[in-house]
Amino acid sequence: MKKPMLTKEKAQEIIKTYPTPFHIYDEKGIRENARDLYKAFSWNKGFKEFFAVKATPNPYILKILQEEGCGVDCSSLTELMMSECCDFGKGDIMFSSNVTPREDFLKAKELGAYINLDDFTHIEYLDKLCGIPETIFCRYNPGGDFAIESQIMDTPGDAKYGFTKEQLIEGFRILKEKGAKRFGIHAFLASNTVSNEYYPALARILFELAVELKEKTGADIKFINLSGGVGISYVPDKPQNDIFAIGEGVHKAFDEILVPNGMGDVAIFTELGRYMLAPYGQLITTCTHQKHIYKEYIGCDACACNLMRPAMYGAYHHITVLGKENSPCDHKYDVTGGLCENNDKFAIDRMLPEIEIGDILCIHDTGAHGFSMGYNYNGKLRSAELLLKEDGDVQLIRRAETPADYFATFDFTHILDKYSK
Repeated sequence: MKKPMLTKEKAQEIIKTYPTPFHIYDEKGIRENARDLYKAFSWNKGFKEFFAVKATPNPYILKILQEEGCGVDCSSLTELMMSECCDFGKGDIMFSSNVTPREDFLKAKELGAYINLDDFTHIEYLDKLCGIPETIFCRYNPGGDFAIESQIMDTPGDAKYGFTKEQLIEGFRILKEKGAKRFGIHAFLASNTVSNEYYPALARILFELAVELKEKTGADIKFINLSGGVGISYVPDKPQNDIFAIGEGVHKAFDEILVPNGMGDVAIFTELGRYMLAPYGQLITTCTHQKHIYKEYIGCDACACNLMRPAMYGAYHHITVLGKENSPCDHKYDVTGGLCENNDKFAIDRMLPEIEIGDILCIHDTGAHGFSMGYNYNGKLRSAELLLKEDGDVQLIRRAETPADYFATFDFTHILDKYSK
């Protein structure tokens, strides 16, 4: 079963200072997970993880990962700016974007980020804007379906991202003519896979592509970026990915494909987000209401603005009622927030212990794409983010929004002065 990082007593103590709802992250778990990733790929001399900032854009989290040897994967100007402020420099930043504004490219070039081009037309666009850097990446889309052992994992052919193979071959030739000297290739073919075979299968596709590109263009391919896609099981009692088995599967493909073709010095990069953070974050919320009509409803002080995955995707997130971990799950509830939307539900027909007003609920696996996907619909305000330190202390790493924050971008704030202080 999934285990809450807080006891009921610890949560009650925290709530005295930081009222619910809030997201809380487990520093110890984050660090141990990052270290296991590096151990799993220690066979590759140049291996580096570039954490997907979009998953959990918080400087305190980025600094923890930086201390564990990670870089950052950015997709926007503000993510680049945050990374700059956290002292990520040349060689530490991967810029993977699409439909990219000029300002974003200029900032990436200024910071010495690895620029990963998403489209063939971006070659000319970047060249005219600021010139082609000597090291450049391109994103590959093989089209069609992506399958592992006949099971379709995703459909790259429907995705808006990347070059075709023909475009890559022509693009590498053009980039060489424009001064590029070192090349990387990148692909993201499936999301949140819970399969030890995903990365090895993707690696074989990219390794074979790298050999072909080298033969046809003479490009010096130094880097292969497996991107993200390695996920977690949100459902309890289902097996999780084994990062050591994954690392060894990629190692085997590396030795079979790249080494015999004189490419044994290629560095492997990853851009993991969900795998790095999701299990180490939880949303803590309090039951404030009950409703007894055609179904039994539990109303919480959190809503889809704090965690939109269940409303947006129908995604499962496990729920623990703190202090009732060992009580029988003999009550069926819809667990809801207070938005004026009927899909504002964290759980539907979920069997849980009897829940009373004032009970504290822990919603699991919210450490990635949880807070970061939040929004202000219905005038809801974003919650605080807390860090459970290795020594057991709790640190505020983002304060909760206030009405003053919500009104701050209006140009008639004098009308709202009483709320803007």
